[in-house]
Amino acid sequence: MARLKVTQTRSEIGCKQNQRDTLRTIGLKRIGDVAVKEDRPEIRGMLNTVTHLIRVEEVD
Repeated sequence: MARLKVTQTRSEIGCKQNQRDTLRTIGLKRIGDVAVKEDRPEIRGMLNTVTHLIRVEEVD
């Protein structure tokens, strides 16, 4: 199964509470943090919520 490397590129300051919670659930706390997650529909939905704050790359 593919894996996704998620990097936080922008601050969560000024964002809605659900977007802040989503970042925490993904495992991101500050700009530059990286989390590697499995490519599943649940994760894709969370990433869709915060697309303006993150960068996503596929890794093997």
